[in-house]
Amino acid sequence: MGEIWERIDWLLGLSLEANKLDVGRTSLRAFIIFLLAVLLIRIGDKRFMGKHTALDVMLGIVYGSVASRAINGSAQFFPTVAACLVVVVVHWTFAAIAFRSHFFGDILKGSVTKLAKDGSLNEEGMLHGHITIHDLEEAMRQHGHEARLEDLEAAYLERNGSISVITKDKEDKRPSNRPPDSE
Repeated sequence: MGEIWERIDWLLGLSLEANKLDVGRTSLRAFIIFLLAVLLIRIGDKRFMGKHTALDVMLGIVYGSVASRAINGSAQFFPTVAACLVVVVVHWTFAAIAFRSHFFGDILKGSVTKLAKDGSLNEEGMLHGHITIHDLEEAMRQHGHEARLEDLEAAYLERNGSISVITKDKEDKRPSNRPPDSE
C-alpha cells in the first residue's frame, strides 16, 4: 500500500510546494478535478451548474474557487477534493429542503416580485427589483411581443433574475362551450 501511495504522491506532486509543480502534474490534477466535477454534477443534480438562482451561481463560484486550489497546489489535494464534495452536498441538501419548505426556499432563493398588472406598473416592485421601464419593454420584446405596456396582463421578476411577461390576447382564443352555429 505504501508503494501505491508513493506513486500517487509522485504523480500528483502531493508533497511538493505549489511553485514546484510542473506542467504534467498540474495537467493531471486538472484532469482529475474535471472528472470529479463531472461526477459531482451528476451527484448534485442538473441544476448544479445551471445557474437558475443566486444560490446556483454562488455554488459555481465557490466550487470553482475551491477546485482551483487543488489544481494549482495552493491547498492540499485530497482535503480540497473533500471540500468540493462538501460544497456540492450542502447545495443539494439546501435545494432539497427548499423543495419541501416554501419559507426556506424564499429565504435561500428569493421570491417572485410582481412588476406589472393589467397594463399598470407596480412601482414598488420595480423599485425593489431595480427594474426600469426599459428593462420591462426589453423583456416583452425578448418574449416576442410588442413593447406596449397596455398589452401587458402581468410581469414578474422571477427568482433567477429573469423577467417573465404575460400579455393580453387581442381576441379571446379559448374554446367556448357553445356549439358552432349550424346552417
